[in-house]
Amino acid sequence: MNIYYDKDADLGRIQSKKVAVIGYGSQGHAHAQNLHHSGVQVVVGLRKDSSSWSKVEKAGLRVATVAEATREADLVMLTVPDELAASIYRDEIAPNLA
Repeated sequence: MNIYYDKDADLGRIQSKKVAVIGYGSQGHAHAQNLHHSGVQVVVGLRKDSSSWSKVEKAGLRVATVAEATREADLVMLTVPDELAASIYRDEIAPNLA
């Protein structure tokens, strides 16, 4: 198994970009934190009534609705359960892509 660190990647490709991480479960939480700690601008997109909203704020990350996060971002990562991905993309992400 190989382990990669910041020095192994060209972070310059995304450090000037804003990344929207949609979802804040096990995948979204890890990706958002890792990107943030690597100096990348991150916005986490959630449903307004999500129980994770306060967790994101407590972690010091910007949180917004999925639609708002999509509009703000240069890159969008969809880190939600498979059974929700299609409807979230169709209803909240696709209409807000530039």
